[in-house]
Amino acid sequence: MKIHEYQAKAILAEAGVPIPRGRVAATPGEAQAIAQELGGRVVVKAQIHAGGRGKGGGVKLAGTSEEAAQVAGQMLGMMLVTHQTGPEGQRVQRVLIEEAMEIRRELYLGLVIDRAAGLPVAMASSAGGMDIEEVARTQPDAIAKTHIDPATGIRGFHTRKLGFALGLAGDMLGSFGDFLGRLVHAFEAKDCSLAEINPLVLTGDDRLLALDAKMNFDDNALGRHPEIRALRDLDEEAPLEVEASKFNLNYIKLDGNVGCMVNGAGLAMATMDIIKLAGGEPANFLDVGGGASAEQIENAFRILISDKNVRAVFINIFGGILRCDRLAEGVIRAVRTLGVRLPIVIRMEGTNVELGQRMLADSGLNFIAARDMRDGARRVVQAAGVA
Repeated sequence: MKIHEYQAKAILAEAGVPIPRGRVAATPGEAQAIAQELGGRVVVKAQIHAGGRGKGGGVKLAGTSEEAAQVAGQMLGMMLVTHQTGPEGQRVQRVLIEEAMEIRRELYLGLVIDRAAGLPVAMASSAGGMDIEEVARTQPDAIAKTHIDPATGIRGFHTRKLGFALGLAGDMLGSFGDFLGRLVHAFEAKDCSLAEINPLVLTGDDRLLALDAKMNFDDNALGRHPEIRALRDLDEEAPLEVEASKFNLNYIKLDGNVGCMVNGAGLAMATMDIIKLAGGEPANFLDVGGGASAEQIENAFRILISDKNVRAVFINIFGGILRCDRLAEGVIRAVRTLGVRLPIVIRMEGTNVELGQRMLADSGLNFIAARDMRDGARRVVQAAGVA
């Protein structure tokens, strides 16, 4: 789950992480009032769930409260396009008004889960304010990393390693250690999957501040964090993805015309790859999970065909917990109930596969049976082209 910058900063502030003064505004009038409180010279920042806002025109300096109102009026309601939103952009419904300040240096600091090591890893770089993915690609040595074991917590050698990599010394190294410790505490306490400060700035009066903040959370932990779940902004999520989440389905919309239904994230990735290898383009990532019911499969189908770009559907299932006969039951019910007219290619293997195949054949519906994944990908790409 993602949240807005202003929400992330509120969480960091609770943990004692220093942030700039500021508040969020939903109207130009609110923006002007906040700017007056902050002394007039402020930064107006569009609030959407995407990076690259500055390059897209979503971060601007205002010299007076009147100018802040004008800039906010231009941003509110605009479709902000960045490299993370796609060409359609994302509508701006709030802006963050923050005090402007003198910045001496821009740094990068982030925490993420290293799944290979099974530990959180802290990363720091003197290339703050830049896309960290680009820095990692072109200057991997510019990023210092250290793993933090939750059993022992943050230690002095962690902060010294990262602080020295940032060129900090003396009192500033101590300030950085305090900053990192508080960030780690917030990361662990809120079950984050990502906490990123980019940039972490050193101000003219020798303060370290989180000038920007991004936090993502483990969806599986939201049951013990109702205060985090309450921050979810459905307007920032694709409507079909929101609908899928109601039925515990993992759905991500893509740009192709081949709808994909699978059980398991690994199989979903392999299915998308083999569709592209066959010359097609997947329209989505849809994982119905290991124990999907006939009702869930019907809802998955309804979400799939709600995408007007879908011209054919590839069902690729390995029957383990989700038996093949249960899949067949759900697919037949969905096609009849929803009146699906799209070509449907089905490849299934595993538990009760013969029964499932017999149910599909006896249904009287025009399913296309595939021998294996490669055959299924070839057939569905051909069917999408003909459709």
